[in-house]
Amino acid sequence: MDNTITVRPGVGNTGRIVQRQALRVAQCFIEQPTLVVIQNGSKHLAWAGGECLLNAGQAFVIAGGQRCDVTNRPGRNGQYEAFWLGWDASLFDGLPTAQAGCAPISDLLVIRPPDPAFVSACQQACAAVRESDAVPVAVAQHRMRELLAWIEHFGGYFVTATSPSLMRRVWGLLGSDPGRDWNTDAVAQAMAMSEATLRRRLATEGSKLSELLVDVRMTRALQLLQSTGLPINQIALEVGYASASRFAIRFRQRFGFAPTAIRGDRAVLRIPDKQGANR
Repeated sequence: MDNTITVRPGVGNTGRIVQRQALRVAQCFIEQPTLVVIQNGSKHLAWAGGECLLNAGQAFVIAGGQRCDVTNRPGRNGQYEAFWLGWDASLFDGLPTAQAGCAPISDLLVIRPPDPAFVSACQQACAAVRESDAVPVAVAQHRMRELLAWIEHFGGYFVTATSPSLMRRVWGLLGSDPGRDWNTDAVAQAMAMSEATLRRRLATEGSKLSELLVDVRMTRALQLLQSTGLPINQIALEVGYASASRFAIRFRQRFGFAPTAIRGDRAVLRIPDKQGANR
């Protein structure tokens, strides 16, 4: 699988994670329901409801809107490797009622060890997202929905929020164009409310627009560092920083290590007490 991120409208998105150091990411936000299959190394996850350790050959699905601490550790080949799949939101519309015995996935469902047929279905779904010229959209959608059926087989199903929080709505807006020079007025207009109402409602959810913008940008930068071969200066531009050095400072403030650490350079492992402010 190439080291790229692919988004196919109406189907989903996929990518491959490669990391060459043991690094811990604190309070990583998972925007959408996501499936991860670990190929090399191990992953430790900790969230409000618990923690788990997964090794190569295991998989998990996580509900959207979750925050967790993630530690990826390389395997014997010197790399942590995994691939992930996310579903387009439209694929959850009109799904039949979950089968008896299934529980809603409120945080995370571990699949270990995964059935070989399930892993094959995951790989076919990845190919369907990536090969838009070869796989018709209806077939690609079927393959992504097939994974939802597999997840039910393992005892869980996703519950999509009918009224997502303002924070999640703003996150989605900022994430649609993280390189844009966002301001409070533009976000308030997009949310159809005044600037004062936007600030007040975000505050009631324990958030601030400036902090959200930094988190969106740094989360996207982390994903690009793990799942693409883009140079760091280009990633900086993608997430709204004309200066690669300023971007690197902000990235270290958020995660506690330099952007270069993801791809193998030495890094000091520490967890920041709080996120930095916007640029």
